[in-house]
Amino acid sequence: MDIGEPVDPSPARAPNDVVLRGRLVELARLRPEDAAELYAASHGPGHEALWTYLADGPFADVEAFAEAMVLRVLSRDPFFFSIRDLASGSLVGSCAFLRIAPEHRTIEIGHILFTPALQRKAGGAEAIYLLARHAFEDLCVRRLEWKCNSLNAPSRRAALRYGFTFEGVFRQHMIVKGRNRDTAWFSMLDSEWTARRSAFEAWLAPSNFDKDGCQRVALSELSSVASR
Repeated sequence: MDIGEPVDPSPARAPNDVVLRGRLVELARLRPEDAAELYAASHGPGHEALWTYLADGPFADVEAFAEAMVLRVLSRDPFFFSIRDLASGSLVGSCAFLRIAPEHRTIEIGHILFTPALQRKAGGAEAIYLLARHAFEDLCVRRLEWKCNSLNAPSRRAALRYGFTFEGVFRQHMIVKGRNRDTAWFSMLDSEWTARRSAFEAWLAPSNFDKDGCQRVALSELSSVASR
């Protein structure tokens, strides 16, 4: 009878207050004092679409946002990070580890809020790279997950660009803001990380960008090569 290959049952480590610093962005444990700056960066005219597929928001005012931030700061799962742009020193987004299962050595990246200052920028990809590297190399997970509303085409494209593998759609998985959510599931495994890391690092290298900041080789192309 085939019952699966034996694996090391040692649990993964849980996320802690580590600072993840790259060349472009820095991720750190979310703090209550981040509320006003992050609210200003994520609210106002033209920012409404940021919240379309998130479980909460947008918020009526900074006080309501700060109240929600307190819960995020206290939470261990999800475990929230702020994302700070190193060139400007400004907060440009937040993200989290969630569905943390040390006993199975699995973890998910989610609750991704990339403000316009981070969207379609190299810093966004670097933030995901820093989280993935930390998950595989420091927390020692076997499986890194990415899930999104199946209608969220940008998130689905991003998952593939970052090197995650599409696994299918869970139908009628959740009710979010009073609407049905079918959830698209993606994953990356520890056995795949070495190749995925090389793709990320090749894309993030300064030599991959011209003087105007335009990429020479797309991350999706590098990730595709890495998956062969």
